[in-house]
Amino acid sequence: MELVSSTKCFDGLQRQYRHDSDVLNCPMRFAVYLPQEAEEEKGHKYPVLYWLSGLTCTDENFSQKAGAQRVAAELGIALVIPDTSPRGEDVADDPGYDLGQGAGFYLNATQEPWKQHYRMYDYVVRELPQLVEQNFPVSERRAIAGHSMGGHGALVIGLRNPERYTSISAFSPICNPIACPWGEKAFSAYLGADKSSWEDYDAATLVSRASEQLPLLVSQGEEDQFLEEQLKPHALETAAEASGYPLKLEHHAGYDHSYYFIASFIEQHLCFHADYLLKH
Repeated sequence: MELVSSTKCFDGLQRQYRHDSDVLNCPMRFAVYLPQEAEEEKGHKYPVLYWLSGLTCTDENFSQKAGAQRVAAELGIALVIPDTSPRGEDVADDPGYDLGQGAGFYLNATQEPWKQHYRMYDYVVRELPQLVEQNFPVSERRAIAGHSMGGHGALVIGLRNPERYTSISAFSPICNPIACPWGEKAFSAYLGADKSSWEDYDAATLVSRASEQLPLLVSQGEEDQFLEEQLKPHALETAAEASGYPLKLEHHAGYDHSYYFIASFIEQHLCFHADYLLKH
């Protein structure tokens, strides 16, 4: 694991690392924010919020734009932000922004030419936490959150692995990808024509089937340009109501899909997770 950069921020350290991923078969970058106490209090371990970013993003978007470090430092929570997909000259790609590099959709691809590298689900669920927990002063208490495509990833990963996380949250998530253009394009390419396999990565479907329920917060801007065609929060809400899943879905008038929206409510999301991460 190679340290790429390190910057002091709110008395903590914002760092970026590079490592060779066995799961993705390529080098990967990820970012970590650690409160200052992590450097001073030997033996102290911090709970972790994993943040998954959206289409076209890298690990740097959230680190630089969300303003999460101040609150994370105050609460005593570490942040881990992976890249959104495998990358490199040997990694399959597509001219569209919504497929290929930068658009991993946090799934395990089963189709050529994607399946050799596009296994972001396994990377986020297993490989990255193992790497982080072996190398940083963090505990096995994890929460997961994300935005847009990353919101989809956070919902799916949290819903499918409730034993691994304390709580889930998302900003403007793709809630019903099996029934929206972004999801249909990506799932067709990565998973193939058998649509029954798509349901494993559809949050609305997973909520309706969940046998274990985690605290779940979703924030959606009402001026989001992707709201009706791509995000479909009503599908998630309908599924939660039918199954009795404790979803807290908040609509925010005037807000769009941008990081201005995330920055406006990231403190609420971090405090939401802290209520569960910091319980002993």
